[in-house]
Amino acid sequence: MKRMHLHLSVDDLGQSVGFYETLFGAAPSVHKDDYAKWMLEDPRVNFVISTRGRAAGVDHVGVQVETAAELAELSSRLRAAGERTLDQTAATCCYAISDKSWVTDPAGVRWETFFTTGEAATFGEDVIAPAPEAPASACC
Repeated sequence: MKRMHLHLSVDDLGQSVGFYETLFGAAPSVHKDDYAKWMLEDPRVNFVISTRGRAAGVDHVGVQVETAAELAELSSRLRAAGERTLDQTAATCCYAISDKSWVTDPAGVRWETFFTTGEAATFGEDVIAPAPEAPASACC
């Protein structure tokens, strides 16, 4: 089953964690000095906030899948829609190791489809989204 993913950049992680803990009625499942993640079942979402040097607001959205086959299917759909993808294997990002496919939609919103295969001890490397109009790094 797929899970919606939403990554927000925030200015004050502590204040934002407090807000979202109250909103979701749950503490983050991962909480670092620069990053917090909630894996919620209702609604089914992987919700992330971080202070990674980007302007506050929506960093990117995406779909987390549970199998490599689901990732291949979504990546294929993106290419069939005529969008250029940036594909990664075993990327270390957001304290996880994942295979990914990135695309920027016609409105300039960065989308990440990913299959997480393990945890990582560091945030990892940011990647550049595939559209030239989105030059800042993105990760997650």
